[in-house]
Amino acid sequence: MSIHKELNELDVEKDLRYLNLLSKEYSTINSVCTEFINLQSILNLPKGTEHFLTDIHGEYEQFNHVLKNASGVIKRKIEDIFGNTLRQNEKKSLATLIYYPEQKLDIVLKEEENINDWYTITLYRLIEICRHVSSKYTRSKVRKALPKDFAYIIEELLHEYPESLDKHGYYGEIVKTIVAIDRAREFIMALSNLIQRLVIDRLHIIGDIFDRGPGAEIILDTLKNYHSVDIQWGNHDVLWMGACAGSKACIANVIRISARYSNLDTIEDGYGINLLPLATFALDFYKEDPCTGFFPKFDAEKNYSVTEIELIAKMHKAIAIIQFKLEGEIINRRPGFNMDDRLLLNKINFEAGTIELDGKTYKLNDTYFPTIDPKDPYKLLKEEQELVEKLRSSFMNSDKLNKHVRFLFANGSIYLKYNSNLLYHGCIPMNENGTFKKVRLRDKEYNGKSLLDRLEILAREGYFHEDNPAAKLFGTDIMWYLWTGPYSPLFGKEKMTTFERYFIDDKKTHIEKKDPYYNFRDKEEVYDNIFSEFGLDPNESHIVNGHVPVEKKKGESPIKAKGKLLVIDGGFSKAYQGKTGIAGYTLIYNSFGLQLVSHEPFQSTEKAIKEETDILSSTVILEHSMVRKKVADTDVGAILQEQIKNLKMLLIAYRTGLIKEKNSI
Repeated sequence: MSIHKELNELDVEKDLRYLNLLSKEYSTINSVCTEFINLQSILNLPKGTEHFLTDIHGEYEQFNHVLKNASGVIKRKIEDIFGNTLRQNEKKSLATLIYYPEQKLDIVLKEEENINDWYTITLYRLIEICRHVSSKYTRSKVRKALPKDFAYIIEELLHEYPESLDKHGYYGEIVKTIVAIDRAREFIMALSNLIQRLVIDRLHIIGDIFDRGPGAEIILDTLKNYHSVDIQWGNHDVLWMGACAGSKACIANVIRISARYSNLDTIEDGYGINLLPLATFALDFYKEDPCTGFFPKFDAEKNYSVTEIELIAKMHKAIAIIQFKLEGEIINRRPGFNMDDRLLLNKINFEAGTIELDGKTYKLNDTYFPTIDPKDPYKLLKEEQELVEKLRSSFMNSDKLNKHVRFLFANGSIYLKYNSNLLYHGCIPMNENGTFKKVRLRDKEYNGKSLLDRLEILAREGYFHEDNPAAKLFGTDIMWYLWTGPYSPLFGKEKMTTFERYFIDDKKTHIEKKDPYYNFRDKEEVYDNIFSEFGLDPNESHIVNGHVPVEKKKGESPIKAKGKLLVIDGGFSKAYQGKTGIAGYTLIYNSFGLQLVSHEPFQSTEKAIKEETDILSSTVILEHSMVRKKVADTDVGAILQEQIKNLKMLLIAYRTGLIKEKNSI
């Protein structure tokens, strides 16, 4: 194409405004050409590896290990590089060193007789791995990932080869000097951490970081420092986000679930929220109540005393009753939520100790309700009001919780389109015939993509809209709805039967009917409609889901609709592993295709370090291409191609005199 033709295609007035701004960054023809060549070259590199995890539920030890071993990617890299040149026990030790360099080095220093020889051999091996995993990136990108203290030396080692006769001595002398000046330990740690960083280019967390397990705050601290991550909110995440935003019902739910799983430490120690007022209230009103139906599900390793368990049970029951009252306030305040069927306190016959549901009377297994007024069952006692306000203030003013919630808003969303994959935690609400469910939010109906978009905007208003109390209140009510509402894309069920599970023995009342979406998980045409709704090509795209555990031990497959839907909740949380039969799925998407990895239960970090036990994982190749995907085939590639187009226009503008070069002399 000639310059004149390209000039004619420019919208001169519009494009020149932008090109003048761009010329401030690239002020000469040479600088434009350099960046043009750089970006064009990047397009031809292999795409980076993406790592997908979901439903972590506070299991920080297993999460950290899966993150460190990249679902087995590092182990496979070691196998590819060293093959038969290392024994299996040497490969295991090398892998453990990369996962846990500091702790493993402490053990090696006590056991190794000739530590300098070990240092030298290990450095050569780590450099080889590092060179291998960095080969798909530009020098610039690798340079940005390098630890500052060793950046220059590592860069020299990565781009010089010991077999080169000209620099053989130079290369060897660097390694020898690192050992001689007693910097090998720090250097090994730096290389190990760099390898961990380079094997995964992008991390996707598809919801439910919080609840059940003991370390959600540890996981979020890790994610905050991760080099590239996005999060699709799960209903447990948005519950904590709502609690931080000040939703009283969300706060009550957060505390109740933490008490149920004997995980109050996350609230008290993790986020510095004082639960003493709740303990005092519970002892005052439930002193004579054994609260046997509220005994927590506790980990034997915590070694709770009988007194501690009884106190947690009383706190558990106290906050559950408060939760039902607070939820009743929202349901009555928001008739558009269509949740009147969850107003249950007014259906209790307190004298008979029964409740009527759907025309049938059930006996309650617990009839001690000292804080409920039968004439006005949703009214909070004065003491409950004071308690709720104290808890609300603590949640809203927790510095660490606010930092984590802001991180979830900044790096998260209800769904994400990324490299032809559609990621969301739960479902797209549907009708029984497979069409998208229309949901009215105030005065307008939404469905499919528009529903998810609108719910996300409202949730953000619930946290950020401080200057508009009405909008903020509706936003926080929406966050609670996203947790438990019948058409919530994060919850995906008709109702949450919390009251029934506590107070009615008949398990038929515990059933939570799933959204019709889950009836269509093997129907390709339904997912083709979803892809079209979100502007994706049905022939190239996948949906990646979490939320509903895949029961592998019953023969259920995570691969549905002929591979168009991948459900990767395999029971990361210990609470689900009895049901799934495994300890989670993860998904790897590299330049050759998709790999689904299933994991056996993780024993402990201590065993992983001392006994060099890795998670036993099985890998299934979902898609494999003989032609590697390049950066040009990705979303980042599309952005780079747009930048190349703009640089090309700037180059034309310089060459034709529409814009003058700066500092060209």
